[in-house]
Amino acid sequence: MAIDPMTEFLIADDHPLFREALRGVILKLFPGCTIREAERIAHLYDLAEQHSDADLLLLDLNIPGAIGFSALVHLRALYPFLPIVIISAHEDPQLIRRALDHGAAGYIPKSADSKTLAIALNDILDGNSWAPSLHQSTPGAGLEEKQAAARVRQLTPQQFRVLQMVGTGQLNKQIAYELGISEATIKAHMTAILRKLGASNRTQAVLIANELGLPSTDTAAFSQAV
Repeated sequence: MAIDPMTEFLIADDHPLFREALRGVILKLFPGCTIREAERIAHLYDLAEQHSDADLLLLDLNIPGAIGFSALVHLRALYPFLPIVIISAHEDPQLIRRALDHGAAGYIPKSADSKTLAIALNDILDGNSWAPSLHQSTPGAGLEEKQAAARVRQLTPQQFRVLQMVGTGQLNKQIAYELGISEATIKAHMTAILRKLGASNRTQAVLIANELGLPSTDTAAFSQAV
């Protein structure tokens, strides 16, 4: 495949050394391409908004501020033409299947070598999907998880950020201060969030979003926050 020198990659990962290594491999594989990086979910949303026409987003499942597949689900709703590839240390076949069910264009384990990465990226840039081989019987996202994803897709970017912050145990006053808006605005966002998610209170809203979490890591932390 001949790579356009204007090809643009977005990398979202909180580990500087991994970003540096991944950037080096990509530049070697695709000389002349542009690479932009984010280390937190808030930065990623700004980056995606400014560069929604990028050719590919490489997203780490554990980037701070994201719970499991929630960021993947929401970004796919906001930018349906931006291919998103999960790049993760998690290699559980069920997680890979869930990522594909939620609209990922591919799933690349962090253990992959540069040759495998080149094959995967070329396939995805050609409009195909790529993931490690999966058995046909590998389960993916269940009904409740798909319903939760459909609800999360309805949130605006600001509402999604508020929900994520609620999930970390922050109060309206704290969220308002961090986002630089009034507490009344946060309350209005919460009212809209509860309506869109079909939840009756904050705890239920978090539990709905929790359907998109990862077992024993993100899910547990998210649950303990409420």
